[in-house]
Amino acid sequence: MQHNVLILDFGSQYTQLIARRVRELNIFCEIFPFDKIPADLSSYKAVILGGSPCSVRSEEALHPDLSQIRGKMPLLAVCYGAQYLAHFSGGEVAASNTREYGRANLSYIKEGEVFLEGVSPNSQVWMSHSDSIKKLPTNGVMIASTKDVENAAYKIEGETTYAIQFHPEVYHSTDGKQMLENFLVKIAQVPQNFTPNAFVEEVVAEMKTKIGNDKVVLGLSGGVDSTVAAVLLNKAIGDNLYCIFVNNGLLRKNEFQSVLDQYKGMGLNVKGVDASKRFYDALAGLDDPEAKRKAIGKAFIEVFDDEAHQLTDVKWLGQGTIYPDVIESVSATGGPSATIKSHHNVGGLPDFMKLQVVEPLRMLFKDEVRRVGRSLGIDEELLGRHPFPGPGLAIRILGDITPEKVAILQEVDAVFINGLKEHGLYDKVWQAGAILLPVNSVGVMGDERTYEKVVALRAVESTDGMTADWVHLPYEFLMKISNEIINNVRGVNRVVYDISSKPPATIEWE
Repeated sequence: MQHNVLILDFGSQYTQLIARRVRELNIFCEIFPFDKIPADLSSYKAVILGGSPCSVRSEEALHPDLSQIRGKMPLLAVCYGAQYLAHFSGGEVAASNTREYGRANLSYIKEGEVFLEGVSPNSQVWMSHSDSIKKLPTNGVMIASTKDVENAAYKIEGETTYAIQFHPEVYHSTDGKQMLENFLVKIAQVPQNFTPNAFVEEVVAEMKTKIGNDKVVLGLSGGVDSTVAAVLLNKAIGDNLYCIFVNNGLLRKNEFQSVLDQYKGMGLNVKGVDASKRFYDALAGLDDPEAKRKAIGKAFIEVFDDEAHQLTDVKWLGQGTIYPDVIESVSATGGPSATIKSHHNVGGLPDFMKLQVVEPLRMLFKDEVRRVGRSLGIDEELLGRHPFPGPGLAIRILGDITPEKVAILQEVDAVFINGLKEHGLYDKVWQAGAILLPVNSVGVMGDERTYEKVVALRAVESTDGMTADWVHLPYEFLMKISNEIINNVRGVNRVVYDISSKPPATIEWE
């Protein structure tokens, strides 16, 4: 992959959004921890320093080694990065009297600045900091201000270094994408050549070289990620790819057979394996979300190991891991940001499993995976399928897992998902599902008192899973689905609708 832009992570949850915005410009980029800068920077055309929850004034300030970057290649410093360049290069950063967080408007833009071409004079920007730059660094020139922040943006004379106190990557910075484009395309002259076709061509060639004539076993889930990964691998190595679809007992209603049918005619070598009992045994008595995820991950590995041993000379395990999985599991590729949750398909393999991992989609966001799938000619219905968590319904059942609970949730989920499809709402939702709560509530059916389960319905809209808003489904639809669930699913007497967004909530409940 042509590594055009390097993004240094200082722990901000916005760092991944910078990458998203850069990718939208058809420019490939990668996130690296601030203290693990690649030794060879020859393939990079520009560097972006991200934000951080830390203060440059504290003893815990994060210090990147910019000796091979500063003044030698185009550099854009965002928020913490802007404060870092000022504080440690002859300027001054001080605590603000009030925390500067939220919307602000530019009140001054320096004329003739390429970085600000096409930016509205009173453009809205998003602030998120408690320190302010009081004095610019040596050779610093202020190029934009807001009413409360004089040094909202500056450049350094004699270098292609620009710094901004606000966040151009967030939706609320209305001309943020224009600024990124000005910096990357007009100033740094980074080629906009990261397209689905180019990605396919490059990754297929890379996998051919990497895998050679070795055999690969890949776990299919029926979802977009593993399917696109399988088609890419099949394009690279053909008959040496062996796909396995595992029934972990935590799939949606009738999903095992329907997914196997779905893959017929795609030219893939797919084997279905029913391992429900193994997964139920592994989950017995577990109610902690992380413990459940890890038990499922371990069971998946064991199933694949068993299947791999039935094949001769299998050297690789293929996975549909995508960038958000990696970011959420390993703190932005090892950076200082907080781990949110573990993903069953991230983090390497145990020593006993002598397979190497190949992950053709590891650097892509979900919407990019779909675009690659379209370029490969994969059926639109499959590409439009909602994401479904690798651990399946286990993380939509709060508390311990039993076959009886799974059966209840499968029925509830089927009513909800089928209802979305029947009412033309499925494609307006990015992800939807039902959650079985560890709560019983009093109800009345006929003349009898009931004390049965509560289920929550969840539907969100998003582009990449990094952020998500709850969907305003019509009240009439929710009423109909609630009635249908309560009347047809034995054991449930109350339905609620989740109206939380991500952040602060996550899409899944566990």
